[in-house]
Amino acid sequence: MKIHDLKPPKGAVKDRKRIGRGQASGRGCTAGKGNKGAKARSGFRYKPWFEGGQMPLQRRVPKRGFTNIHAVPVETVNVGELQGMSGEVDRAALAAAGLIRNAESRVKVLGDGELSSSVTVTAHAFSASAKQKIEAAGGTANVIVIPRRPKRLKKKSER
Repeated sequence: MKIHDLKPPKGAVKDRKRIGRGQASGRGCTAGKGNKGAKARSGFRYKPWFEGGQMPLQRRVPKRGFTNIHAVPVETVNVGELQGMSGEVDRAALAAAGLIRNAESRVKVLGDGELSSSVTVTAHAFSASAKQKIEAAGGTANVIVIPRRPKRLKKKSER
């Protein structure tokens, strides 16, 4: 006996069921797909998230919180990170030192860490402890004031 003489045992291999090949085949007419509807058409495929018209999961689940579209991003710097810097410390100096990503963004100085050198720090905001530590080291904390846009007054309707 050679490898090309091997055959599966009788009855182990069946021909596939050929559907839609006439009434005599036993799977004619609607070819086992029932009558009408999307499932009966060719090329139909369910999307994995489709739930048969039931309210989908992403619409049933309760939503929480919201994203404030008017929030202004603020980068933070700790007082301890200013250690080793001298003289005037502003946004450009912080960006050059790699402490903030963008020199145009708003900066808030927080009070984590210690400061021994005297520096003049210019930022948009300071925490109370940061301001205290900078002034205790002999430096100054200058706040950048951004002018607020004046509110638009509604015109009074004439009656």
